[in-house]
Amino acid sequence: MLTVDMSQDAFEALVTEVLDELPDEMVEGLDNVVFLVEDAHPDEDLLGLYEGVAITDRGNYGFGELPDRIMVYRLPHIETSETLDELRGEVRTTLVHEIAHFYGIDDAQLHQLGWA
Repeated sequence: MLTVDMSQDAFEALVTEVLDELPDEMVEGLDNVVFLVEDAHPDEDLLGLYEGVAITDRGNYGFGELPDRIMVYRLPHIETSETLDELRGEVRTTLVHEIAHFYGIDDAQLHQLGWA
């Protein structure tokens, strides 16, 4: 378990910091995507979740579309991390994994790339 106290606000700040540190070429193509932090997924043991239509599957996508959502779940991250550096690394892996889904990269490809 994480030895650092990590409130909801502190975890959201960490997610924002890690997101800001990702390479520009990874994040500048994100269109109509919001990042949200919740304590846990209601039904599954997940670190993150992409909800939306991958850019590779979009047809007539345009004005008025609800944003895609990338969820980052706080409690599972804290429960699987022993240090702040480990937590930061897990958040980074989760963000990269879920952003990859936005770009149409599936779990099998992510496993091959080492991001699953």
